[in-house]
Amino acid sequence: MAKILIAEDERDIRDLIAFTLRYSGHEVVQANNGEEAVNLALQEKPDLVLMDVRMPRMTGYEACRVIKANDEIKHIPVVFLSAKGQEAEVQTGLEVGATDYILKPFAPDQLAKRVAELLERKE
Repeated sequence: MAKILIAEDERDIRDLIAFTLRYSGHEVVQANNGEEAVNLALQEKPDLVLMDVRMPRMTGYEACRVIKANDEIKHIPVVFLSAKGQEAEVQTGLEVGATDYILKPFAPDQLAKRVAELLERKE
């Protein structure tokens, strides 16, 4: 299956997402802040990045900008996970280069289905 990088500062949420994706057969790499996400994206070259918007050290928006500015990893789709669903938030996410925006809370099976669709689209 795919290698997926999860960038989420809340451990319980990160663990739930990791469990869900591993159960679906994916390899999972985890970061707990935006800066770590950028470093892991460069190191691991995942097939997809799922990233929270509000994180310490570097926001998801900032991390996405850095990823999209790097020729080595700019092709990797970035999907934001956020409880902030206002139109302006979603618009900012898409402007910095995100492929999609998934609102929290979400059901694990919905997340697995959405990830499968995104990976299919990438191929």
